[in-house]
Amino acid sequence: MPVFSVRHLTEYRYARPVAFGEHRLMFRPRDSHDQRLLHSALEVDPLPAGIRWIHDVFGNSVVLLRFARPAAHLRFETQIRLDHTPSSGPDFQIDDAARHYPVLYAAEDVPDLARSMERHHADPGGEVAQWARKFVRPGKPTETGHLLMTLCYAIRESFTYARRAEPGTQPPLMTLHLRRGTCRDFALFMMEAVRSLGFAARFVSGYIYVPDRDGAEMLGGGATHAWCQVYLPGAGWVEFDPTNGIVGNRDLIRVAVARTPDQAVPLSGSYHGLAGDSLGMDVQVNVTTIPAPAGASMELPLA
Repeated sequence: MPVFSVRHLTEYRYARPVAFGEHRLMFRPRDSHDQRLLHSALEVDPLPAGIRWIHDVFGNSVVLLRFARPAAHLRFETQIRLDHTPSSGPDFQIDDAARHYPVLYAAEDVPDLARSMERHHADPGGEVAQWARKFVRPGKPTETGHLLMTLCYAIRESFTYARRAEPGTQPPLMTLHLRRGTCRDFALFMMEAVRSLGFAARFVSGYIYVPDRDGAEMLGGGATHAWCQVYLPGAGWVEFDPTNGIVGNRDLIRVAVARTPDQAVPLSGSYHGLAGDSLGMDVQVNVTTIPAPAGASMELPLA
């Protein structure tokens, strides 16, 4: 069971001191049976005038920061350390009734899953849905797990990863036409594809560990990462990372889950000034492994 350490630094630079609006930050991983937070720390410069923690509608931990004085820079540095229990491979344990496609959710689950099952983006010609249907065996039983894994791997193999600094996520139809995108574009595309097949899907924001020492090519490292989850009866929310072709949580550190990418932005805020005042931003993310501590670990409070 590895212990991951994450250092995430974001710094904004300005031509002159500017005033800041409220900033919203998601960096605290979601505690669960497969990842347990051991330590978290946040450093902000200039010091905020107020700090407030909330849980959003999805249960994500969000910190809200207010600033009282202008400055020519704004710097956030977060550090986390967590125990991580990876799944060794696809082990869905799907209920027998859902083992083959199509999957019908239990009546008591549908009200809670309904919005995650709906299509959120225009597909007037049904192109995204048509692409997804290619993985359903016509006239033959299609295993649910095989269908989703094949679809996930197909994005990894037939789409090209291209880092993009601009904020936001491109529409799934654009991703299909370009066959190119970022991790968040691929996550959204897979969500819309499986939603067209009747599955509930949601967006995940977090980090990925990139094991450089063994030469594996992992995309999306060095920054925040994004993937998706699909709800399967008996297995619950299962992780799919179409950028890297990962099924399960191996090397993935889950921070926030949401129905749409816009609801899981790691850092957002505003400044009061001219457009030309902004000189840009620098982001650095380091995800490393450290020796597991002897004995049981305790979660430490925010420093």
